[in-house]
Amino acid sequence: MLQDNDTIRIPDLNDAAVHGILEVISDGVWDWNANTGFVYRNPGWYQMLGYEPHSFDNNVFTWENVIHPDDLPRVMARFDAYLSGQTADYRAEYRCRCRNGDYIWVEDCGRIIARNPDGTVARMIGAHRDIHAQRELYARLELHNRTLEQQVAERTAELERLNLALQHQVEENRRLAETDSLTGAASRYRLEQAVRLEYERARRFKEPFAVIAMDVDDFKQINDRHGHGVGDHTLIDIVRLTRGAIREIDLLARWGGDEFMLVLPNTRLADAHVVAEKLRQRLGHARVKGVEPITLSFGLVESRPDEPLNQLMARVDRALYRAKLAGKDQLSG
Repeated sequence: MLQDNDTIRIPDLNDAAVHGILEVISDGVWDWNANTGFVYRNPGWYQMLGYEPHSFDNNVFTWENVIHPDDLPRVMARFDAYLSGQTADYRAEYRCRCRNGDYIWVEDCGRIIARNPDGTVARMIGAHRDIHAQRELYARLELHNRTLEQQVAERTAELERLNLALQHQVEENRRLAETDSLTGAASRYRLEQAVRLEYERARRFKEPFAVIAMDVDDFKQINDRHGHGVGDHTLIDIVRLTRGAIREIDLLARWGGDEFMLVLPNTRLADAHVVAEKLRQRLGHARVKGVEPITLSFGLVESRPDEPLNQLMARVDRALYRAKLAGKDQLSG
């Protein structure tokens, strides 16, 4: 297990040698290069969760994606506190998703081993340890100490049934809250969560993200000429066509009315332009009732270091407004 000492340096071992050593260690070990974003995970890490060794991308998204959603804010808070020097070490216990869909409890410890000249983190290593059996044992002992064995069995069965029903209800409520009921795109609530998550990730890992605002040109005229039913189908078609042109990690959300937002993780403005132009051309083939063409205007921005989140959202809104003023069916940003 890692100790709480000062930052150390390993000048005589290069990355290949270090990773070669980690390959034969049974514990789940990780090595994060904060300057490049590259994260190495040894075979023990994958085997602990039931995955094939080195089957995931070597970046921070892999780590975040296996953490249970309910544990993620707490883990990130502890991680940030250590990086900023508020705490002397980084230690956390949380649930990780296995290949079969189950979650196991792990203990995660890490320490910074190198810093850049400006004091920011350059490299950090750590280890995951499977503590699921230990957590399960503690839970069983607590139940046994509170009541007789038969009462525990009956009560446990009832609690499991109620818990399953509650989980289903929580998941259904979450799905309804995060999904736009008309188009199936993410809701405004989900969008606000996603933008804040990307904003925090950009500050933490120095990885930019882009936001694209999309607005249907002259949508009111579509409703006036053909009725709101046709307008609704137009929005549904826009979502369907857009989803076919973006990555799985990109988020498409309905901001309100006929306006949509795209959140593109780890994306520069130039790449966002490529995505927006692809969408503009793709959506240009859509037709209202098979005849009337549909066009959209696009506003694009890239996150800036230390920029408040509300200013970023204001910039994308102004970019969309400029696209409208410039004649619609075009990009601004």
